Amino acid sequence: MNDTSFTLQQLEFFVIILIRVSGFVFTAPFFSLKNSPRTSKIGFTLLLSLILFQTTPYDPLEYIGVVGYAVVVAENLLAGLLLGFLANVSYQIISLAGHLVDMQIGFSMVNEFDPVTSTQVTVTGTFYEYAVMLILMVTYLHHYLIDALIDSFKVVPVGGVIINPLIYNVGLKYIVDFFIIAFRISLPVFAALLIVNAILAIMAKVAPQMNMFVIGMQLKVFVGLVVMLVVIQLIPTVGELIFDEMFDLMRTAVAYFSPG
Repeated sequence: MNDTSFTLQQLEFFVIILIRVSGFVFTAPFFSLKNSPRTSKIGFTLLLSLILFQTTPYDPLEYIGVVGYAVVVAENLLAGLLLGFLANVSYQIISLAGHLVDMQIGFSMVNEFDPVTSTQVTVTGTFYEYAVMLILMVTYLHHYLIDALIDSFKVVPVGGVIINPLIYNVGLKYIVDFFIIAFRISLPVFAALLIVNAILAIMAKVAPQMNMFVIGMQLKVFVGLVVMLVVIQLIPTVGELIFDEMFDLMRTAVAYFSPG
């Protein structure tokens, strides 16, 4: 903005930008981690909002009274929260995949409390989450998340957020993809242990004097860890699946924010 003056209308415009960015940072993966200092999050939100305020074309907001402005604030806050939330829940597919793997191996009872997400997580789920998060940071995917937020201001103007009631279709699509992608990630271990279970069943008939329960527990852990070691090179592909789902959901959600 070339004019050095700062009017009340421009302040209202900046507050709306700040609200949408705050909602995104509060719920988006990587940015919403609880082990990140709050002061850093606040500073980053303010800095990004100032940059967007300088680069976003200014268009005076149209509203009637305090209630009208509150509605505009709520709409932009909801838009930011939904964009960050959809990106975050896509990242949680990794946790479900790890839980499915641990159920097959026998590690599902070994849950631990994750102070970052305040949830119970499994060993394999935690391993997958940190591996994908490392890929996210190495490939600068968090920059693409910021780009997606910035592009949302181009597609949906600051004062033009209209939440389409049909946005629930995004949730339905996510639920289907959630289980499909998680099962695809855990499929190698699932298939290998299915073969192990079949072999154990045959051995139980051939040699009933052997305790297949004791043998099966150790054999499943061994086979499961070996398969995970073999397919560990596919983790970048897993990350790519998650990232594609993440941006696809965000792109679909932005389409439901558009006035048209």
